[in-house]
Amino acid sequence: MTEGGPRERGLRAPAWLEELVRTTPPPVPWRDVVRFAVTIPAPLAVAAAVGGGLEQGPVLGAGVFGTMGALAASLAPQSGPLRDRLRRIAAAIGFGAVGLLVGQYATGGGWAPVVVIAAISAAAALISSVNAALSLGSLQLLIYTAISSGLTTPLSLPAEVGFFFGGAAWATLTTVVQARTESLDPDRTSVAGVFTAIADLLAASGTERAEDSRRALTTALNAAYDRVIRSRSHSAGRSRELSELAGVLNSAAPLVEGAVAAARARVAADPDDVEAVRALAAALRDSGELTGERPPPLDDGPPARRAVRHGIRLVWNVVGDPEERAVAAAQQMEVDLRTRLRDLADRTLASPDSRAFAVRLALCMTVAEIARQFLPIERPYWVLLTVAIVLKPDFGSVFTRAVQRGAGTVLGVLLGSALLAVLPRNAWVLVAMAVAAAPLPWARNANFGLFSVFQTPVIILLLDLALAGGPDLVGARLTDTLIGCAIVLVFGYLLWPQTWRAPLDEALRDAALALDAFVEAAFTGSPTERRRARRRNYRALTELQTQLQRRLAEPPPISSRAAAWWPVIVQLERTSDAVTEAVIAQREGEPAPDLAQVAVLRKAIRQLEEDVRAHRIPDDAEILADGVLAPVAREVDAARRLVRENAPGRH
Repeated sequence: MTEGGPRERGLRAPAWLEELVRTTPPPVPWRDVVRFAVTIPAPLAVAAAVGGGLEQGPVLGAGVFGTMGALAASLAPQSGPLRDRLRRIAAAIGFGAVGLLVGQYATGGGWAPVVVIAAISAAAALISSVNAALSLGSLQLLIYTAISSGLTTPLSLPAEVGFFFGGAAWATLTTVVQARTESLDPDRTSVAGVFTAIADLLAASGTERAEDSRRALTTALNAAYDRVIRSRSHSAGRSRELSELAGVLNSAAPLVEGAVAAARARVAADPDDVEAVRALAAALRDSGELTGERPPPLDDGPPARRAVRHGIRLVWNVVGDPEERAVAAAQQMEVDLRTRLRDLADRTLASPDSRAFAVRLALCMTVAEIARQFLPIERPYWVLLTVAIVLKPDFGSVFTRAVQRGAGTVLGVLLGSALLAVLPRNAWVLVAMAVAAAPLPWARNANFGLFSVFQTPVIILLLDLALAGGPDLVGARLTDTLIGCAIVLVFGYLLWPQTWRAPLDEALRDAALALDAFVEAAFTGSPTERRRARRRNYRALTELQTQLQRRLAEPPPISSRAAAWWPVIVQLERTSDAVTEAVIAQREGEPAPDLAQVAVLRKAIRQLEEDVRAHRIPDDAEILADGVLAPVAREVDAARRLVRENAPGRH
């Protein structure tokens, strides 16, 4: 090591801080960028044209509320089928309008506004746990409740809500126009993405890229199943096509197993197989026909390579033959109303996580409301607004979100205030708003902080048109922002130490239980049961990876403890791949394992889950197994050893 090496390392930021600010720049969604730049300032532009400028009055008030509606409806949709985009828009503008109404009862002093804010915050937290669309809607509920509590205009309440809906309708129209002019179907694209990921894994087999490619395949499978299942549950007109897409995903199970086994065995893929899988992806993505011939059977070569070819031939039949596609179509399960209500209760009132988050969110918003009433601040609603934006109704990392959004909001306040200080009150304000709004669809795919850098100037420019101020408000806005971030960090994070590590521990236990179910299905279940268990197992591993990344961005000792679990997580992935490889070997003619050995292996995996849950040291006895089960047993032994090394008291 050079003399400057340690010195250079000493100047680096802590690992958790680097993880916190690390961002992989996402691709620029140019169509969304143009839509945001045109849609959001348009209602204000109409008001300026009608009123002859941006002077205070009812016309400007109409433009402000129209732009609020356009902002809410523009931010709501994300990439996906038009029906999903419209559902998110409906949730955002519906709850936003409710927030405008509720905010009228959160003005002034006394305990009444405190009770209103606490009740609406608890409701928002519970609503957010139902699904992604309602999570977005609950955020809009909090934001517009905060804005309405401090915003006064010459308009009546019905007029404010009416212009809000008018702006939202305009943004909905631009979203529909954009969706109708897009050439690719999101459902088909998501399924095609699975086969692209399989081809990438095959191409990477035997290289260092194989592990990342296998994780990318798991992510693609999760996304495709989620999208197709969600689309089927909400669409009647395309039920046959969506059922066939689900059938294509199901038919890909042997191919996925073969690709994973080949990567684990470091068997280089046949280039013809890689090209065949890419042809399958292209046919699915473009709704086209398979132009080439189905690859012939492969009788020679490693078992994993033969399994890949077998899987390709099965999927080729399903994708290339409409009759085969119809036979493979997955039948949709009808869920009765009672089951849906029970599931809703399980995710909201019956969920300890949902109840705990409701208490945290209500506490933070209540403290913010008390601060609004008693602190000598010029725009008191800004504290409520900051807390609502920072403590988004969601179950992600509170610390990461608070720091990223807090830092982004501070930068956004400086940027927005600088624009107000240098721009005259004319059309240049609209240009600045369009420039600030344009990067929003790109920034929200990066991280919370970058999104806040651009979102905050839009809100500042909008609210300062309604409540004219001056450059001297810069310090006040910064103070309000820092107060809001401090409230979240203290009352939403530091007072809840039991939440710092619980999600990662729970994800570890879930992954161990999913692995146990996969082992059971792999050696004793039907092909359908094996496919479902494998998918649940890899989905649990994906969630485990997500929780790890969230904890790595938090300060010690949380990040250091999460980093210590990283080898265990990798080992669980290796164990899952070993099970898949054993399934392939058994399919190629290897004898089935002794069921008594399978039972011993499953008992060891369940014991591993109990050791993680109880934070105790596993025993060091080795699992005895032979045949196709031997590699799986070795991987489980390695996982137990790593848990033993990371048990409390060993560091």
